[in-house]
This record gives sequence, structure tokens and C-alpha cells, in this order.
Amino acid sequence: MPNLTLVLFLSTLLFSSSFAFQSDELLLDDEEFGLEGGSHPRSPEPVISDSPPKQTPSIRRRYSDPDLDSKIQFTLEHAFGDSDFSSAGTFSARLKTWSHGGQTLTKLRFARNEFSDEEKDAFKNLLKGDDFYRIRLPSNVVTPPGREYVIASVRARCLPRDGLDEHIVIHMDGANILAVSYGSPGACPYPRQLKLPGKWTFNSHTILKSSEQAPRTPIFTEEILGSSENMEGEAEAPVERSFWAKYVSIIE
Repeated sequence: MPNLTLVLFLSTLLFSSSFAFQSDELLLDDEEFGLEGGSHPRSPEPVISDSPPKQTPSIRRRYSDPDLDSKIQFTLEHAFGDSDFSSAGTFSARLKTWSHGGQTLTKLRFARNEFSDEEKDAFKNLLKGDDFYRIRLPSNVVTPPGREYVIASVRARCLPRDGLDEHIVIHMDGANILAVSYGSPGACPYPRQLKLPGKWTFNSHTILKSSEQAPRTPIFTEEILGSSENMEGEAEAPVERSFWAKYVSIIE
């Protein structure tokens, strides 16, 4: 009887092992050969991300259209004391029109008229009385001159050196002249001495300043040049200014 029990136990154990072996083999065959009805491996679930899609950074390009650029001229006028204004010289420049619609004055040149004999006498009278020599420019360089001008003045005794040295700074906003600063390149301390110029010719030094605000991502910086007929002017990069600062005039 104990032998019979041992035989039954061993038979049961062998049958279970054989069944388990066949099941594993079938599973392996199903997975290996892709039999229908077999179990298939799960495909990986897609990963969902809440992060926004990456965008290619855009670059704002600032360029001028050569077809829209134009050459312009405007006149500098002068007056001796309380006399009427008359032509004193001519500015020529190129007006650039940018892709964003703004305008910038570049390549400024200035041709100064020589004093006539009558104007020399009028200037000598200013020197004797230490009176003001005045200049004016149109408030807009594109439209024809009207009633609006930008005026500046200096004591006549500040200009004579070997010749007549003048320093002109033009403050621009597009095609509009906001203000003009006028004087001598050096200091003019008080009391001012009476001195006749060695030569009755002007040494003109001009600077063009722009108050136009640059784009957020400028690709390049354009130099704004100012020069006279006989002397090259200086260049100053545009600076950002507040709305009120752009329209404040300097009274000399």
C-alpha cells in the first residue's frame, strides 16, 4: 500500500511537469511565430506631454528699399540781428525709407555760401554790438518750406577764429527737424573779445542726431553721418528717448 501511494505521487508530479513544459513551449512558439490566438506583447503607450511645441525663433529684419530712397535738399537761412532771413547754404542728404515705415536722413552734406560784401558789413556790426547771429531750418525736410522753422542763434563774437568756425547739431525724428543747436566748436567765455576773422570763410562742422527708436531685434546699426563741404562730420548712433524728451527744445 505505501508503494502504491508513492507511485501515484510520482506519476502526478511527472504529469504536472510535462503540462507546464508544454504550456511554456506553446507560449514561446506563439510569441515567436505570431500564431493567431497567441498572446502578443503590448505596444508601449504613447507619452503625453503638456509642454508647448517648440517654435523656430523668428528674426525681424530691418532693411531699406533702394527704390524708396530719395535725394533731398533743404536750405539753411541766416539773419543778422533783427534783419530778415536769407539763404546761407544748402544741405543735401539721402532719405532712407525702412521696411517698418520709418524714415532716416543719412549722408548729409553742407555747402556754405560765402558772405557778400553787404553781409560782411552786417556781421561786423554784430561784432561791434556783441549781437546775435541767427540761423533757421525748415521743420520738415520733405515738404516745401512753410511758416514753421526751427531757429537757433549765437553771439557773433563766438564764431571768429582764423576763419568763421560754426558747429551745427540737427536733432531729427524721421523727416522732421525737432531742434537745432548752433554755436562755436570751442568755449566762448564772457567777456567776449572783439575780433575780426582772419578769413571770411566758414569752417562748418555738422552732426545729425536721430531720436527714432530702434526695433527690438536690430540686425545691424546704420551710421548717420554729418559733414560739411570742407570737413567730415561726426556720427552718433540713435538713442531711445521718451516721448516728452524728443520734443524738448534747447533755448540758447
